[in-house]
Amino acid sequence: MRRLMLAAAATLALAAASAPALAQTAADSAAQFRATTLNLSAFGEVRVVPDIASITTGVVTTASTASAAMQRNRERMNAVVAALRAAGVAERDIQTSSLTLDAQYLYQENQPRRLTGYQASNLVTVTARDLSRLGATVDAVVSSGANEINGIAFDITNPQVAEDQARRAAVKALEAKASLYAEASGHRIVRLVSLSESGGYTPAPPRPMLMKAMADSAQTSVSPGELRVRVDVQGVYELGK
Repeated sequence: MRRLMLAAAATLALAAASAPALAQTAADSAAQFRATTLNLSAFGEVRVVPDIASITTGVVTTASTASAAMQRNRERMNAVVAALRAAGVAERDIQTSSLTLDAQYLYQENQPRRLTGYQASNLVTVTARDLSRLGATVDAVVSSGANEINGIAFDITNPQVAEDQARRAAVKALEAKASLYAEASGHRIVRLVSLSESGGYTPAPPRPMLMKAMADSAQTSVSPGELRVRVDVQGVYELGK
């Protein structure tokens, strides 16, 4: 019986201790409900010239036998890798991305398929850290035997700087929008209640590589253009009269 009385006393004490906290939470919720608030969104965007790129290139060969197709491919691919190294591409910036060997068949109506040979493909993804030499690098690999270029992707080595610039622009736009709404509705901004963000920098997907020879040289011209870095923010402002 004494144990039951002690347990009941402890329960009552816990309830008494938590009651003020619950009351405070309820009061805060009620106050927030009564407050006049603005729920707004804005974005900031900056454009950045990329300083790094990656291309996927390699060799596709065919032969009557699988071993002949692979041997022919290996010889030409070794020449391509050697050309990349001679162009100043570091070993760490050359990565095999695809290595396949496929049987090739001829299909004719009402006829069984007929084996015509084998196709070997070896592709590498090359990271170019000096964009001024990218066109010359492409020319070098093509001259050495590469017959496949699947695409090019431009990127930013350090996107943090661009993201921070976009964040500042987004917050500035959000504050300007909040000030406009407050003035138009005859209120003043009391405080920023909450702030959240979404978006950020996402590397652009690879795209087909459009190459053209420059009029005054034989070097392929590659234009990096600009990348967009966008940050979206959402904010809640409390207003007062």
